[in-house]
Amino acid sequence: MPILLKTRAEIEKMRASGKLLRQVHDLLAPLVVPGVSTMDLENAANAKIATFPGVKAAFKGYHGFPAALCTSLNSQVVHGIPNEKVVLRNGDILSIDCGLILDGYYSDAAVTYAVGPATPLTQRLLDVTKASLEEAIKFAVIGGRLFDIGAAVQEMCEAEGFGVVKEFVGHGIGRSMHEDPQVPNFGSRGKGPRLKEGMVLAIEPMINAGKPEVVTLKDGWTAVTVDGSYSAHFEHTVAITKEGPYVLTR
Repeated sequence: MPILLKTRAEIEKMRASGKLLRQVHDLLAPLVVPGVSTMDLENAANAKIATFPGVKAAFKGYHGFPAALCTSLNSQVVHGIPNEKVVLRNGDILSIDCGLILDGYYSDAAVTYAVGPATPLTQRLLDVTKASLEEAIKFAVIGGRLFDIGAAVQEMCEAEGFGVVKEFVGHGIGRSMHEDPQVPNFGSRGKGPRLKEGMVLAIEPMINAGKPEVVTLKDGWTAVTVDGSYSAHFEHTVAITKEGPYVLTR
């Protein structure tokens, strides 16, 4: 499939979607505390989304996914399903991934939170994964190469001894949740398609404290680390513009 380029007007529609999505994440952040269930977070997100006229939760019903949020706990990498029986405890980490559709345009963003005090290793995993996203965004520029983005993530995270997930990648985004190109979190600098004005990418490092391998559970959705190590996930939707990277989900 060709890589679809967006006009400035389309990018601004995605920015409007992204600003509402940030409101959802800002609402959820203080709720990630011991004793709260992942279904409590799902219910809070749905209530907030319901206050936005004409906005839909992008994940709910996507290939049959049952929820507005992906809530991935500890060794769960991505696509965890909210559940009233999954109650947060001190020492956990929780990735919350959410997307919205506004006027036919998608936004997508994820944040991983520590529940209560984090161990030094866990805090380093969160800090490095988040920093690798910010570093990768710097390479979302006209004339760059797609794999420059992934190389930035891989170099930073592997230097810290962490495992870079290969099975799941970022993606183009626009009028569909997943468009070309795929945006891996690994690769060789100077390789891949040339980046052009109007590309919009969901950049999303998924980084394990241990080895990179993951496996999908019997529910067909939840991906977990093979070695049981914790996994962190941060994501922004980023447009490539003449002015440089334009983060639509800040």
